Amino acid sequence: MEFHASSPCPCRALDAEKPAYSRCCQPFHEHRASGEVLPDTAEQLMRSRYSAFVLGLAGYLLLSWHETTRPADLQLDGELHWEGLQIVKTRSGGAQAVRGVVEFIAHYAQDGQRGSQHEVSTFVRENGAWFYLDAL
Repeated sequence: MEFHASSPCPCRALDAEKPAYSRCCQPFHEHRASGEVLPDTAEQLMRSRYSAFVLGLAGYLLLSWHETTRPADLQLDGELHWEGLQIVKTRSGGAQAVRGVVEFIAHYAQDGQRGSQHEVSTFVRENGAWFYLDAL
């Protein structure tokens, strides 16, 4: 799949408004390592992580994963095609919070079959940066 900065952001594929990737998740993906541009909320981090799965950005996923639960490496399934993200509910996780919970459904297709992953993810904020901690 060819993807451009002007393409609609993957995290908003199911939304009525579809901002360009360059105005949504791309700044987080490009600047996470330097800390220049970080998500303000747990939901923003969740969306940027979903987009990273869509785009195959394993490095970003590892950088945004809390060190206490982060795997040593991450192999993404190239045969899995993510089709859209639906945020069900966000609890806490605002710009001033230190913990947040985001419930979501991620839709995908694989081998001609459609499916979804329903998850409740926990996030923590440390030194101004949000991290994915774990999921139920």
